[in-house]
Parts: sequence; structure tokens; C-alpha cells
Amino acid sequence: MSSTLAAGVEGSSPALNIIIFALFVLITLVIVFCASRNTKTASDYYAAGRAFTGPQNGIAISGDYLSAASFLGIAGAIAVYGYDGFLYSIGFLVAWLVALLLVAELLRNTGKFTMGDVLAFRMKQRPVRAAAAISTLAVSFFYLLAQMAGAGGLVALLLGIEGKTGQTLVIVVVGIIMIAYVLIGGMKGTTWVQIIKAALLIIGALAMTLWVLGKYGFNFSSLLQAAVDKGGKAGEALLGPGKQYGTNGTTKLDFFSLGIALVLGTAGLPHVLMRFYTVPTAREARRSVVWAIVLIGVFYLFTLVLGYGAGALVGPDKIKAAPGGVNSAAPLLALELGGPVLLGLIAAIAFATILAVVAGLTITASASFAHDVYASVVKKGKATPGSEVRVARITALVIGAVAIVGGILANGQNVAFLVALAFAVAASANLPTILYSLFWKRFNTQGALWSIYGGLIVTIVLIVFSPAVSGKPIDPKTGKSASMIQGVDFHWFPLDNPGLVSIPIAFFLGWLGTVLSKEHDEKKYAEMEVRSLTGAGAEKAVSH
Repeated sequence: MSSTLAAGVEGSSPALNIIIFALFVLITLVIVFCASRNTKTASDYYAAGRAFTGPQNGIAISGDYLSAASFLGIAGAIAVYGYDGFLYSIGFLVAWLVALLLVAELLRNTGKFTMGDVLAFRMKQRPVRAAAAISTLAVSFFYLLAQMAGAGGLVALLLGIEGKTGQTLVIVVVGIIMIAYVLIGGMKGTTWVQIIKAALLIIGALAMTLWVLGKYGFNFSSLLQAAVDKGGKAGEALLGPGKQYGTNGTTKLDFFSLGIALVLGTAGLPHVLMRFYTVPTAREARRSVVWAIVLIGVFYLFTLVLGYGAGALVGPDKIKAAPGGVNSAAPLLALELGGPVLLGLIAAIAFATILAVVAGLTITASASFAHDVYASVVKKGKATPGSEVRVARITALVIGAVAIVGGILANGQNVAFLVALAFAVAASANLPTILYSLFWKRFNTQGALWSIYGGLIVTIVLIVFSPAVSGKPIDPKTGKSASMIQGVDFHWFPLDNPGLVSIPIAFFLGWLGTVLSKEHDEKKYAEMEVRSLTGAGAEKAVSH
């Protein structure tokens, strides 16, 4: 089957797959257009007028968070690597506890539209806002790479397209639709797309989970045994640690580094942080995170069944040989279970996932540039709301173009792995500065700049010179290296994910920059502390 997989999937009914996807795009574009009629102010465009309830926002957050990495990458990682693949799910879920306990409510109370609002509250506005915007753009770029790579891999399976040209065309189409969501609907339209997509994704995953379990008498142990049997000689390794990360010192460190990046990265992701501004009160911010944790936790339990189900019913060798590689596990499982109709539905849900997440990322990055760079740095706080929104829309066009080019270059990479790099950048460049700003009285502008720029530079340098980018050996079965750039080796940093090194360095630089500077505004910190804890003085302030 592996040699004729693309032809088989193409013969299954590409027309049906395209019709299902087109229907979703059409329906959501209508919803986005309807939402746009109420988008009149900057608050409407950036924060959806703060009109969403906690449960609505929680569903939207889960929609933002359950990306192509969650659906395609993690299911594929579990199918091929077993236990080690499920570690992504655990890391992504545990990360929400950090966001809930340390960040969500305090950010909602302190900020207005972006992360830069919080960081600049008691510091010099222009340099800190510029740094926050650059960091936001960097994290968004890495995350966008993952979603676009997922789009290319998925369409390869959906339509049997093995050539790069066809996959490139689909990445361009996804980029154009994503830009349309953002330009037309702003945050309100994007949030409704997230809610619809989250509901579809969870329902689709639930249906497939019950279907897989039903094949094994709803006995999870039988499913695991079938996955082991299908895995051949290496099958037993699926149930224990070490299949992906091995047992030597370097790979153990790599796993530890990945875990730190996943757990700490969520609380620094700009597009997730921006969601806390779409609710009217701090109480609703807390409720939205609780809803998100429940929905995300349930979904990651589904991925465990879907991953091992793909391993048992499709087999790791066939998954790796598919046009989309490891990312093809969930669609291939759908084809095995329900034929072309279920494949079309699941592929359309995966496409919806990619579209919704890239739209959320794009509006966050464009809002940060317009609000923090254009309005505060260029116009020195004198920009009109209308001009600010106009700049945000122009920025969305530019970011969309960059995302399309990046997605073409990253096509074929495991999307869960690419997202882990985005988490490393967020945990290094954003989280130390956010925590210091909220909890350390002595923290100042120099500390913030050293932490953001230092964490960002260290992380990107270590990623560029890591095995993730170059130097991994060529797999004899596929003839390709697992590195992003083929045929060259310029790596000197041994770990795939730099979190273990970059996060402590960023915290250290924030501390060092602060103690070497005498600047300190105790009154501003006291004001920020009261606002963050009570909500007094915040946008649409309600302190309960």
C-alpha cells in the first residue's frame, strides 16, 4: 500500500474532500463577514469588544491551542514513537497550569490589547514595546511555520500530490484565506472561527476515538497489543520511554529540554495571552482558562487512542512512507476506518484547524506591531485608533506573505516539533520578562530589554546551529535527513530544542540587567500590583 498510497488516496475522491473543505471555508467566511459589521473601534478589532463569556473564550482558546501540531503531529508521533510521542501531549497540557496560576488573570487586569501593554506599564514605553513586538513576531513566525508545514503535508495525502509544486500551491491558498479572515473579521470574526473549529475538532476526534476503541471491544490494552504487534521487532518499544529520545545522555537532555520548553512556553505565547483580553472581567478570564484546560485535556486523551490506533491499523512504516510523513497518521487512520467520506471530513477539520490557528497568530502579530511599534514608538502615543487598525491590516498582509514563504521552506517537517521550537522562543524571550514585571518590585527597563533580546537571540542562534536545522544522518528508508536543511552540516549545539539552556540564560539576563541599572519606580509597581490583583483601573474594570 505504501508505494501506491498517494494514488489510492487520490482515487478515494479528491472532489469530495475539496467540496467538504470549500463548504467549511464558505460558512466561516460568512460568519467572519457578519462579525465584521460590528467591528468599528480598535477594541473591537483587537479584543472583540471584550464581549465573549468565559466558556466561549475557553472554547476559542482551545481552538487556538489545538493546532495542527496537536492533531496531526502528536497523533503521528504516538503512532511512530509511542510513549515518547505522548510526552508532547503531557507537556502541552501541564503548561496550562502555569498559565492559569501565574499569568492569565494578572495579564487581563494589567493590559489592554497586547503583551507590550503589560511589560511597558511601569517602564520606558518605547524601547520595551518595540522589544515586545519583535519577540511576538518571532514566536508567531515559528508557530506559523508549523501550521503551514502541516497544510502542505495534509494536502499531499488528501489529493495524492507528491510534487512540491502542488503542495506549494495549497500553502499559498491557505495563506490567502487566513489573511481574508483577519482583514475582514478582526478578533471577533477570528474568535468565532476558533469556536466552530474547536467544536468540530473535538467531535471529530471523539468519533474516531470511539470507532477505534470499538474495534478492540473498548479494551485499551487490546489496542496497545495490536499496535505492538503491527510495529514488528520494534513494537515493544512503543510502550516504554526511549524510542524517540533514546537512552544516551544527549537524547535524555533533549527530552528534558523539550519538556521545559513545552511547560513554560504556553504562558509566553502572544496569541494565547491576547485571548485573555477578549473577556470583560478577571473572573471570566479565570473561567476561560478552566474551560480550556478541560477541553484540551480531553482532546489529548483522544490523541493517545488515535496515535496507537493509527499504529495498530495502519502501521508505522506505512505512515512514515506516506506523502505527509508522520503528520499523515490521523488522516490515514480516518481512511482505514471510514473510507473516503471520513477521510474528507477529518482532512477538512485538520484544514480548519490550520486556518483558524494561523488567523489567530496573524492578528496577534499584526496587532502587536500596530499597537506597540506604530502607535507607541513611531507615533509616540498620538496615533488615531483608525490609523492603528489600518496599519494592523497592512501588517497582516505582510505577515501572511512571510508565513507562506516560510511554510513552503518548512514543508515536510514534523509539525509538533516545529511548534516546540516556537514554545522555546516564547519561554525564553517572553516568560521571564512577564514574570519579573508582575512579581519583582526592583525589575526595570534595562532588565526587560536584556531578558527579551537576550533570550530571543540566544534561542534563535541555538536553533540555527542545532541538529534540527542541519547535520542529522540520512534515513536509508526515505533517503532524507530529519534536519530542516538537507545535505549540509553546520551544527555545533547538540540539542534539538534549546529550552534547557536558553530559558535560564534569559532569566539570568533579566536579573543582571536589572541589578546593573539604578532605574526603579516603586510607585508604578505598587499601582501595577493593585491593578493586577484586583482589576481596579483595568479596561472595562470589574474586580470580581
